[in-house]
Amino acid sequence: MTGASSGIGAATALALHEAGARLVLHGRDTERLAALAGRTGGQVVTGDLADTAAIPALAQDILGRFGEVDILVNNAGVGWAGPFGEMTAADVRRVIDVNLTAPVELTRALLPALRTRPAARVVFVTSIAGRTAVAGESVYSAVKAGLDVFADSLRFELSGTTVKIGVVVPGVVDTEFFARRGRPYERSSPKPVGADRIAAAVLRAIRDDRAEVYVPAWLRLPVVIRGVLPGMYRTLAARFGGSS
Repeated sequence: MTGASSGIGAATALALHEAGARLVLHGRDTERLAALAGRTGGQVVTGDLADTAAIPALAQDILGRFGEVDILVNNAGVGWAGPFGEMTAADVRRVIDVNLTAPVELTRALLPALRTRPAARVVFVTSIAGRTAVAGESVYSAVKAGLDVFADSLRFELSGTTVKIGVVVPGVVDTEFFARRGRPYERSSPKPVGADRIAAAVLRAIRDDRAEVYVPAWLRLPVVIRGVLPGMYRTLAARFGGSS
């Protein structure tokens, strides 16, 4: 799984270990990954997914070392918050590459191996920002929406095969993500949920072949309102919304 060194990734790795999975842990923080590997018996593969040209080699390294892949959890992500006009070209490129290009390319590279397995799963950790849009996170929202649509399209394409696709849609999660993006989460609501709840949702998506899991579940409501009553949704979002 990607993004395993902290937050949702580390919590999910622990949950998968407890469920009996053998883990390949990918991330950039070698010390944290080593500590997690010590707790789970997982194998460490390091790298920066912003370097998308290196992803085919990463996939070959994984297959060469471990031989097979049954589950791919695309979890790694980076954020950026603030006015769009303040983003540099490098900021935009990194958000797109890590959140969208990397999971698409890693899935493409590992899909032939996944299709040889009797039962395989690919789970994408997206964001409610990709379902409802968030002021001050225009590029992040856009790439998470793109990842959602990619996952849906791939699910349709692979219907009838042994490879099943799931999406986990978190809201605000209590992790280091907000500090790393350069702006803390300052809204009074919704309250952040623990990373362990997202990890449990990833397991449900894998075990139950769930196409999508919202965490918390009530986040489905604004998505439904946006689809059924888009005018009302935009009015309410403009009145009560804002940067997270």
